[in-house]
Amino acid sequence: MLTPEEIAKKVKELEIVSKKISTHLFAGEYHAAFRGKGMRFREVREYYPGDDVRFIDWNVSARYAHPFSKVFEEERELTVMIMVDISESTLFGTVSRLKRDLIIEVAAVLTFSAINNNDKVGVIFFSDKMEKFIPPKGGREHAFYIVRELLTVIPKRKQTDIGEALECFSKNTRQKSIAFILSDFLDGDYAHRLRVLGQRHEIIGLRVYDKMDSVLPNIGMVKVEEAESGKTIWTDTSNAMVRHRYHQDFLKRSAECKNIFTKAGAELLHLQTNEDYVKVLKQFFKRRKIKR
Repeated sequence: MLTPEEIAKKVKELEIVSKKISTHLFAGEYHAAFRGKGMRFREVREYYPGDDVRFIDWNVSARYAHPFSKVFEEERELTVMIMVDISESTLFGTVSRLKRDLIIEVAAVLTFSAINNNDKVGVIFFSDKMEKFIPPKGGREHAFYIVRELLTVIPKRKQTDIGEALECFSKNTRQKSIAFILSDFLDGDYAHRLRVLGQRHEIIGLRVYDKMDSVLPNIGMVKVEEAESGKTIWTDTSNAMVRHRYHQDFLKRSAECKNIFTKAGAELLHLQTNEDYVKVLKQFFKRRKIKR
């Protein structure tokens, strides 16, 4: 359990890292990646060559015997929901950091990116039930509150139910939103709910995994415990076939997860605990910008 002083220190550290990344490295890519609610009228000004003739204000033009154009601007305020998996399986990591640590940092970066663009941000913490719901709001203080909760929230349950989290999101979010799901996705029963939500919301999955989720090291007989169920088995990691099947199982789960998101019209990113997640997010924002 962190002391109040340790929490304050970690909040400050995470704020510095997150604000640096969201302000300097993304450099407007977040803003350009997501559409606003629409366009709103700003003003009428004199027509300039190259202006879209569809936006000529004929009434004003006739009054002044000179062409005038209507100027519109994008309504920027968006609602961003960040769904954070805090089940027991995220407390695993063999290189650099735990999956939970990466999830927390990415969630903080997304929070500050949204707040810096005057968007509202909310968070759903989930295991096999909704552990905590933070309604979407804007402002710097709200961002600090979210970061503090990211660092201190303690789950009551160990297992994962992404479908239940998606159902909670649907019940608590009325307006169209951008939803980021941060999880290791060790659960396969959520395809239908994701498809339903994908028809109304923009959904991006961020699948976090550790190197050892994919590859078993050759270290002989080891006792392996399944984090969420507590079941243990002995595994002979010196057996090449055992290691091959382990890796193939990982690839199969990855393909199934990708297929679920594709069918839902949603996007899925893969983040390894010892790799540069900033590069992955930046490339994603750039792709979205080009698609617009």
